[in-house]
Amino acid sequence: MKRSKEFVFTRRIDAFFQDVLNIHRFITRFFKELFRRPFEFKETIHQCYVVGVKSLLLISLTGFVIGIVFTKQSRPPLVSFGAASWLPSLIGIAFVRAIGPLVTALIAAGKVGSNIGAELGSMKVTEQIDAMDMSAVNPFKYLVVTRVVATTVMLPILMLYCTFVGMMGSYFNVHANELTSLTTYFQSAFSSVSFLDVWSAVIRSFFYGFTIAIVGSYRGFNATNGTQGVGKAANRAVVFSMFLIFAEELVAVQITNWIHGL
Repeated sequence: MKRSKEFVFTRRIDAFFQDVLNIHRFITRFFKELFRRPFEFKETIHQCYVVGVKSLLLISLTGFVIGIVFTKQSRPPLVSFGAASWLPSLIGIAFVRAIGPLVTALIAAGKVGSNIGAELGSMKVTEQIDAMDMSAVNPFKYLVVTRVVATTVMLPILMLYCTFVGMMGSYFNVHANELTSLTTYFQSAFSSVSFLDVWSAVIRSFFYGFTIAIVGSYRGFNATNGTQGVGKAANRAVVFSMFLIFAEELVAVQITNWIHGL
């Protein structure tokens, strides 16, 4: 029994490192295909529409509600210290530095990442990818590169939009309690936000978008075992991309704080 457990553990370790090697090869192939002709501009624009426009409603609702809830929860402690006027600044810093990028990435991981994993996984198990390969179409270029580029480009735009919508939700709550004007609110909100904060959020969103798309594409492109494998590919795409997003967020916070301290 002990040998059996050791054997299972060893196999899992081997499978993990084999998976890491395959992901490395997958990413390397992406960068090689990215700069080779033909450039699938039409499909890339279509994927930008799928990733960006079709996510607006969910991001709008989520960002607006988070703005209201975060403001409601932050007001009582500030009022107790007589610092209610600092509420817009707190909201601005929180959304630009953390909430905007992280919430957008998590929404995209759940919606876009699962969609990519399920779509490519379905095409893989039904042999549509093999058929594309036989018809002289590069399936990796057409299916993977276009989705990764579109997600990487669109996520920073969605992040800025989510941040704006969230701060508008916060403004309505602040206005309802303090009758603060829109101009005064945004002046106070951005008074403590630096260009470093904005660029840090944009750069992190680029990495989040790349992570979500590359993980979803890898899981879908290598799906097996029929329809059950499609479900596993979508689920693993979401779980693994969310894990990587939190890891990247931790690293990004440390680097940003170090730059702020210089």
